Amino acid sequence: MDIPRIFTVSESAHRIHNPFTAEKLAALGASLRMEPGTRVLDLGSGSGEMLCTWARDHGISGTGIDMSPLFTEQAQLRARELGVADRVTFVHGDAAGYVADAKVGVAACVGATWIGGGVGGTIELLAKSLQDGGLILIGEPYWLRLPPTEAVAQGCRAQAISDFLLLPDLIASFDALHYDVVEMMLASQDSWDRYEAAKWLTMRRWLDANPDDEFAPEVRAELTTSPERYTRYGRDYLGWGVFALMAR
Repeated sequence: MDIPRIFTVSESAHRIHNPFTAEKLAALGASLRMEPGTRVLDLGSGSGEMLCTWARDHGISGTGIDMSPLFTEQAQLRARELGVADRVTFVHGDAAGYVADAKVGVAACVGATWIGGGVGGTIELLAKSLQDGGLILIGEPYWLRLPPTEAVAQGCRAQAISDFLLLPDLIASFDALHYDVVEMMLASQDSWDRYEAAKWLTMRRWLDANPDDEFAPEVRAELTTSPERYTRYGRDYLGWGVFALMAR
């Protein structure tokens, strides 16, 4: 069980596998006003930076589930590095359909809503692990402006324009599901740049170190095309944010 290898190569040096900087992740944690001891479930936990730093800074405990063996190992190492391995646990597994054994105060899927077949299904999944009055965190792309053509949408790595919504429409979709949006943290252009551009040096160094790897042609193709694709399409059209929701 693993995610596509291009991600474990291009993001192997990332601590945060989405367009947030450490500062934005910290600001999000502070904005949620979590009490010490709050239990957090993170589906698609990546390298564990959210749970680990929030355990250090806010005294929460929690569990992260991720399909990548590499990222799960990195998360476990980060927990030990920050001295929170007694409070956070990281499991290599399929987050799709995962329900916590005990109810949590915060249930999160920050950037992997495919596990529930989209935003609505992921919210429904997270709600199964949530205690009454708890918070759901959803990380999701949205259009800064609608792409003029399907080709432009695909340049943003979407399959179609219909994959994402404009920000007001995304907010309205939460309302239609009978959830209040109680907090919001959005990626900036700079934090998007840091997420995307950091991949390029990682891929180049991987290629230099692994010229004969059978995967090298795919990494070479990604490195060759990604900078132009991102600056031509993604930078102008694609936004991303984390939305805190409470059921009515």
